[in-house]
Amino acid sequence: MDYRQQNPVPVPAKGPFQRVRATMDAVYDWQYALEDQKLLTLYEKGKKLGWNATDLDWSTHVDADRLGADENIADFFNSVLDPPRRFTKEVGLQYHVHMNSFMLSQFLHGEQGALVAAAKVVETVPWAEAKLYAANQVADEARHVEVYHRYLTEKLGISYEVHPSLSALLEDITEDSRWDVTYLGMQIMVEGLALAAFGMMKLVMSEEPLIQDITSRIMADEARHVGFGVLSLQKVYTSEMSSKELAEREEFVIESTHLLHDRLLPIPVFERLGWDVKTYGEWARHTPFHKAFRQMMFSKIVPNLKSLGLLTPRVREAMQSLDLLKFENEKNSVESPEVLPPAELVQLLVTRLQAPAAE
Repeated sequence: MDYRQQNPVPVPAKGPFQRVRATMDAVYDWQYALEDQKLLTLYEKGKKLGWNATDLDWSTHVDADRLGADENIADFFNSVLDPPRRFTKEVGLQYHVHMNSFMLSQFLHGEQGALVAAAKVVETVPWAEAKLYAANQVADEARHVEVYHRYLTEKLGISYEVHPSLSALLEDITEDSRWDVTYLGMQIMVEGLALAAFGMMKLVMSEEPLIQDITSRIMADEARHVGFGVLSLQKVYTSEMSSKELAEREEFVIESTHLLHDRLLPIPVFERLGWDVKTYGEWARHTPFHKAFRQMMFSKIVPNLKSLGLLTPRVREAMQSLDLLKFENEKNSVESPEVLPPAELVQLLVTRLQAPAAE
């Protein structure tokens, strides 16, 4: 683990360290029943598919000024995104590089949150087989933090601090003393969202081989992690919780959805580029592409919530208001671990790009 940081990740205004008070009961499982074969299968799969950051080809040249963008980047963005002010080639490249750096930075910060959460699950989950898998996940998350940090600081030299909305959600997940809420917040909400975002990253940086390799490896790990969350919580939520306890989980899901859908906007990118935050913030909220992208990120979260019995009338109402129920009949992460390219978003891209030719 030896690499040169061209540009350290920016430190939030709160300072380089954040202390979150996490009060919880550590649980020992003295019976070691190991009865959940699906969890044990995931554990074995995780051990077999482990990889090392040194397996990646770090000698790969990364053009930090382009990130694989071609000469037609301005035309592409003007056609697809319809920005408030038409992009020149230079502005298009700036936007492309900074948006991808922003997304990769949030992946890094989310992975550190997952590292802390997985360690917490090892302590608090009551079943031995779940502890074994969570311990394996801790190693996965440490590796993910390592490779994203190296890519951002050694290859790009451009990075962003943790977004306030993501920071707030990670804090909520860490502070909560209930082990199942840690699962729900990290494995179902944050990592479910990340899986879809990784799929988008593979599309927008398709010509950059190193990030393609990194993303493919991490997606395979995260698909198992989300499946782990679904398997662990299904029985608990469908048969072991009171109506009051479920209502508290519903509220957590609704609040998390709004944090991730409504507030995780690339405002820091607009600020760093010197663009008018109000104008471009409204653009990011309301243009068809950006709206479809935010919806697409819930393509695994919604069917996973349904399989947990958490797509209740209250949660459905919240999801419907954001047009997210379109995903409820998709396969969950146990039935289909793979994350397919976002078909709806691809169709939107095709439609927008073909529109000028049709006129």
